[in-house]
Amino acid sequence: MRNPTITTFILLGLTDDPELQVLIFIFLFLTYTLSVTGNLTIITLTFVDSHLKTPMYFFLKNFSFLEISFTTACVSRYLYSIATGDKVIAYNACAIQVFFTDLCGVTEFFLLAAMSYDRYVAICKPLHYVTIMSSRVCGILISSCWMTGLCVLIPPLSLGLNLKFCDSNRLDHFGCDAFPLVKISCSDTWPMEQTVIICAVLTLNMTLTCVVLSYAYIIKTIFRFPSVQQRKKAFSTCSSHMIVVSITYGTCIFIYMNPTAKGEVTIKKAVSLLIFSVSPTLNPFIYTLRNSQVKKAFKDSIKRIALLSTK
Repeated sequence: MRNPTITTFILLGLTDDPELQVLIFIFLFLTYTLSVTGNLTIITLTFVDSHLKTPMYFFLKNFSFLEISFTTACVSRYLYSIATGDKVIAYNACAIQVFFTDLCGVTEFFLLAAMSYDRYVAICKPLHYVTIMSSRVCGILISSCWMTGLCVLIPPLSLGLNLKFCDSNRLDHFGCDAFPLVKISCSDTWPMEQTVIICAVLTLNMTLTCVVLSYAYIIKTIFRFPSVQQRKKAFSTCSSHMIVVSITYGTCIFIYMNPTAKGEVTIKKAVSLLIFSVSPTLNPFIYTLRNSQVKKAFKDSIKRIALLSTK
């Protein structure tokens, strides 16, 4: 994105209609508040409750941190734009936003793959679970997710930093993103478009293969359980993760598997908004409403707070 004549970009957002902007602001503010509150609650519970100090909740804690970072990187800026009417974003701020949103997004896929491996070990190798998923191994897996995400991001980001902008600095989006930047660039964008697609395909294929293989073995193992109750319990421990995987992969495949970056972006903007706002809001509820341990930890924490407040 190097060009001495372009120092700022103008974010056009979703609409110029003042009434629609008010509705969008209310919607985004509510979902953002719920997302941050829900994910912070999960993080807090995993720290304070001794029953949640297992590898599964260690990964869930890191996933919640990623969700907060991911939605904050983009939604908070758009809320500011609507509230103040300031649609101008500096070149450096735009580059930083692209970096953090993409890093968190890519890392999330590898973390989902690591979480599926954790479920595989828990169900298929329960006697060796504590040994295999030690705190050291969990730490290595989390670090690997971040490092791999960074490695995947570097090639398209380095190409993006060399894009030139000649005639326009108006981004048809509510935040800085690769596709609207490519659309207004006067450089040859083919190398970057292909690099983005290759990186997206590799990330989706690698992580989805890990998820599918893990759940193939999990389902195979579950059907060998003698009692229906054992099967139901095993399925319940994986159901939340499977729902989140379906939402995350489904929306991202829709956006990044279309190679025509210079085409219509209206639908992509709407889907992107759902990824940044609705998905991070739903995830805490998906994990807590279907998890008895988290619900029990939450109730116990409320009781402790109530007791402390009465003293």
